[in-house]
Amino acid sequence: MTIKPGTILISSPVLDDPNFDKVVIFICEYNDKGAMGFVINHIFPRAFNELTEFKTVKAFALFDGGPVENEKLFFLHRQPDIIEGGTITANGIYLGGNFKQAVEHINQHSQPEDDIKLFVGYCGWDPGQLETEIEEGCWLRIGAVVENIFAIDSLQRKKPQIEALNII
Repeated sequence: MTIKPGTILISSPVLDDPNFDKVVIFICEYNDKGAMGFVINHIFPRAFNELTEFKTVKAFALFDGGPVENEKLFFLHRQPDIIEGGTITANGIYLGGNFKQAVEHINQHSQPEDDIKLFVGYCGWDPGQLETEIEEGCWLRIGAVVENIFAIDSLQRKKPQIEALNII
């Protein structure tokens, strides 16, 4: 199985790094410069509206996307008609775009978590690094893209299947 945008990785116990203990990662970029992804199953300890510059925004979950650039916010979405400038990753999921439009979407919709996921930081790998870690057994690849990486309950429904693999 090849690595490509949309690949889901699950950490294995072989990976001895507290940053990646029991994580599920969505790969959003993969090219000759390396790979980039976000941890999609670890909620950040503060909500979006608890950040000083966003205190007027409605409460919205932030996710701990990874240890790289963890002083910055990143987002995935599936609203290219509403949020301009995003880059397609896989299956209608976009990386980034107009952040102001994303915040407006969060404020104006009753269930924006169905369309947007905000991350503090990301996961990154140099060229060849992720492949080596997979060969060493640090990561398990899931062939299918998670149908809905945005809904927490979607991940919860998959939890028994993932736990059956005896890795998290």
